[in-house]
Amino acid sequence: MRDPARARAILSLVGIILSLAWSSVLTLPHLSGGASPLDRIEAPLADLRFLLAGPRPAPEDVVVVAIDDATVASAGTYPLPRQVVAKLIRKLMAAQPRAIAIDILFLDASEPEADRELAEALASGPSVIAMAATFARAGPEQRASSGPFADLPVADRLSRPIAALAQATRLGLVNVATDHGGTPRHLPLLTAADGALQFSLSLVAARFGRDLAWERYFIRIGEVETPLDLGASLALRFYGPQGSIHTVSADAVVNGTFEDKIKDRIVVVGATAFGSGDTMPTPFDPLLPGVEVLATGIAHLVRGDALTRNTTIRQIDVAVAMILPLVVILLLSIDRIGLGIAGLLLAGAVCLNAVLFAYGLWFALALPFAAFAPPVALTFSSRIWLDRVLGLRLERARDALLRFHPPLIADRLAHDPDYLATPREQRAAVLFVDLSGFTGLGEQLGPARTQALLKEMHAGVEAVASAHDGSVTSFMGDGAMVLFGLPEPRPDDGHRALQAAIALSAALETWLTSRGLNIGLRIGAHAGQVVVSRLGGAHNQHITATGDTVNVASRLLEVAKTEGVRAVLSADLLSGLPASLNDVPLGPVIRIGIRGRKQGLDIRCLR
Repeated sequence: MRDPARARAILSLVGIILSLAWSSVLTLPHLSGGASPLDRIEAPLADLRFLLAGPRPAPEDVVVVAIDDATVASAGTYPLPRQVVAKLIRKLMAAQPRAIAIDILFLDASEPEADRELAEALASGPSVIAMAATFARAGPEQRASSGPFADLPVADRLSRPIAALAQATRLGLVNVATDHGGTPRHLPLLTAADGALQFSLSLVAARFGRDLAWERYFIRIGEVETPLDLGASLALRFYGPQGSIHTVSADAVVNGTFEDKIKDRIVVVGATAFGSGDTMPTPFDPLLPGVEVLATGIAHLVRGDALTRNTTIRQIDVAVAMILPLVVILLLSIDRIGLGIAGLLLAGAVCLNAVLFAYGLWFALALPFAAFAPPVALTFSSRIWLDRVLGLRLERARDALLRFHPPLIADRLAHDPDYLATPREQRAAVLFVDLSGFTGLGEQLGPARTQALLKEMHAGVEAVASAHDGSVTSFMGDGAMVLFGLPEPRPDDGHRALQAAIALSAALETWLTSRGLNIGLRIGAHAGQVVVSRLGGAHNQHITATGDTVNVASRLLEVAKTEGVRAVLSADLLSGLPASLNDVPLGPVIRIGIRGRKQGLDIRCLR
């Protein structure tokens, strides 16, 4: 603790070590794509960034055909009869879409004729119907660690449609990966189940008529390449609230009242009717239909505008989580300016993250802040503690200085240790006070009582001097020297010296009377040029003033004794202060000779 700089450096080093250890613990799950408590923080932060970026226009390549309230009302029941679904598909096929994706699970058989009619409708064109996967744990986090399906989610069981329909068309999984709040964040495109690779419904629909290429970190459909997150999942980038993707009522299609806007487009059929239960909360809509979530995934694959969150992004997240706390800790070691720079850095990092998110790059926000918060908070609190300790040391040092220096000089030295390292010539007022007859009294009282009386006398002189912004530069037995002009000279130094002389005369007279001491007091005060400096050796110094002015002020004590008065004030001290002398009982100006000095001096006596 003797070296504050070294103590701060040690605290910074400890903070850096703790930061690296803590960051390593946090970043391992993020790098591997595993579930983490930070996901509960990242999810609402992602929603906030979606809202800041605002809705985006959805591609026109995808159309949602909604089984809405009007469709259910026309059919008279829900789920829709399979004959109605078959009629809907034939109407859509007639409009020559690129593909039809049906977000309906046909798990149970219906009337044979109805199932046959629906199978024929599905087989009449490019279509895909839904199947679902179940996992040992909630969500597709369980992934294969090796083999041909390495890093892909592994399903325990598949819920397929009835055989008649499954054989008539293609199948696709409709599973989505949601966060703790139920918001869909990823769309798993590939899943391992029953020893085979299973495609999502969105991927099957998007690849109709296009070549498909899949690598671990991207998937390419035709000429459009889309980055993938871990587990061959697609990070969803919502376009807006319900209806952002062009939507047509299935009732209008069945009744033939819809406009032909689906040619060469991908049609996604699914429920949007109230009470259908297939809704999910998203940043823009608390009840976005599941069919529109799947349509969003298809639009991403067709246009390549999904959120980019892949291994590279995660590695950058880890690097930021490692480096940001180190930078902030180092900045905190630069005192207040470092704290300001650290604040600007963090604010800039948040803004940059939000801007990049708006452009489709999903960098983690919760991870770097969780990584730097504990070690930085610990470092910052340790710095506050250290500064408090150093502040207490400074206070103790100042208190120690106060015992040997006047308060004004001690304050200056505490902030400017080099004060008066070089002597300085200036104008000042010098006041000497002395008790006459105290030497003989001390012989009678003995050392202990004499020292106690001197301590009382010195305390009284110091109190009066401090009250008038004077500095007691030395105590000399039963006398003291008070300087007016430290730590810097002031225009009213002479006036304060006069007021101090009057106050000292009254205070010491009262004190002498209260102690029953039959001795006198003398005061001499003069003003002029002095040299203020440090006197003494390299390790034992005190601040005082020297020069003719000091000598003259000291000699005025002898004049006070000769004249039989309490105080002698030089005309130089009183010059320029006529308004202050009206109520002061001063004698006339007289000229006297000063021992050891050729020139005489004009003085006035305070009686």
